[in-house]
Amino acid sequence: MKKILLTGIGNALVDIEYRVTEEELIAFGVEKGSMTLTDALRQREMIQQLNTREAHKSSGGSAANTIIAFAQFGGQGAYCSLLGDDALGEFYASEFKDLGIVLEADLVKGEDTGTCLVLITPDGERTLNTTLAINTEFNKKNINEQLIKDSEWLYIEGYKLTDENGAESAEVAAFYAKKHGTNIAVTCSDGFIVDVFGDRLRSILKSADLVFCNEREGCALAEEEKAVAAYQRLRKQYKNVVFTKGEHGSLVSWSGYDVEIPAYAVKPVDTTGAGDMYAGAFLYAALHKHRPEHAGRLASYASAQVVAQFGARLKTSHIEVRDSVLLNSETL
Repeated sequence: MKKILLTGIGNALVDIEYRVTEEELIAFGVEKGSMTLTDALRQREMIQQLNTREAHKSSGGSAANTIIAFAQFGGQGAYCSLLGDDALGEFYASEFKDLGIVLEADLVKGEDTGTCLVLITPDGERTLNTTLAINTEFNKKNINEQLIKDSEWLYIEGYKLTDENGAESAEVAAFYAKKHGTNIAVTCSDGFIVDVFGDRLRSILKSADLVFCNEREGCALAEEEKAVAAYQRLRKQYKNVVFTKGEHGSLVSWSGYDVEIPAYAVKPVDTTGAGDMYAGAFLYAALHKHRPEHAGRLASYASAQVVAQFGARLKTSHIEVRDSVLLNSETL
């Protein structure tokens, strides 16, 4: 057994969340429900327009949210990224220390920590505006071969593929993983990753032992219009697949088993981090040898609870959620 069960590679972003009206979102000129890369000046201008209202701040980034969830459910996690040597970078590092997660991330002098401005409309939909800042400097030299060697699984986010440095670092990380017998999980992250950076994504997926995607991403990746057809094609292409469909549940192909997981009905408040939570919960349960239907049930329930609240982390105890779902599932 290796020292670390799951290591993530992704952007380190401080999430800054605001509630906005539909009219305010339109005025910002961003596509609802999407992720837009924003330069630092534009990001500051948007935050300035919102700074009279309450903001919720937490350390995040897509893969980071998954590793955080994994750790809070009780898993041994690590994360590899870059931070600026500033107040936000120190905030980020201190949160990971408090969470007990191994953080491989230099604080680079003279550079800014990345931020993600999250705009939440009354229907609970989240629209992301990301300034990568120092994350664009993350390259193959920042990949710690020993950390990957010490890990059972490596988790790579598709967002790292939006620049050449990130794409190269993902390929190097996958090479080290294969060299040292570390399994690889990849999340597509967003539909635009498939649309714009599909060649890079498909290249890294050749090494994947597990692929996470939602319906939009999965259909684009499989080049199919219907979810079931897309899932069937992907499960033939890749060793293991988790295909989420929002309120329509999810489809899981894991270790030769195919299971359909129901969704848990909740009133949506904020969809930020729902997919990240699903991945973290599923990986926790699956890598701790729970059956795929039970892993999917924990993931579905936990992600639904995230949607029903404000913020990307469960407000309730992860351990209580874990035990209430997994212990009950094992007795069914």
